[in-house]
Amino acid sequence: MHIPPYHKKATWQRFFIGTVIGAILSYGVYLYIYGSLYEQLLEENLELEAEVTELERQNEALTQDKEDLDEQTQQPITVETIEINITNDEELRLDRLIVHQLEDLINEEINHLIGENVTMIDDSSQLLRSSIENKGFTVDDFTYYFEVTQLTVSRNMILTVEATLSNEP
Repeated sequence: MHIPPYHKKATWQRFFIGTVIGAILSYGVYLYIYGSLYEQLLEENLELEAEVTELERQNEALTQDKEDLDEQTQQPITVETIEINITNDEELRLDRLIVHQLEDLINEEINHLIGENVTMIDDSSQLLRSSIENKGFTVDDFTYYFEVTQLTVSRNMILTVEATLSNEP
């Protein structure tokens, strides 16, 4: 079998050179298209990874927040502060110093309630009322008795009292 000598004819040489140049050009176009598509996919992949990371962080933060709220709901609510209001201080013409001293004396009487469970204090509110109402508080040779008019038990316990003056020392 004999291969004809096409490499000697100019038309065939042009054809082979055109085929080689076309193959090189098409390979270059293929590399360009593949590179640009790969670049787009890589960019999209990085954006999606960033979004997934952000969503994972957000999910972790929300999960942690939910766990913290669950812990807080499982812990009993306790009294943090006690606020005492004397409603008729103007009627008795009490100055601010005496009002402050009386509030301090009442606060000393019930100060042990700070940190206690709110439901326990609410259950024993009648005992708290009677312990304040049955005790006389002495300031400047005057004894004051108090009647509890309102008792609000929450994180900030508010005790509203009405004072009466006793002349007995």
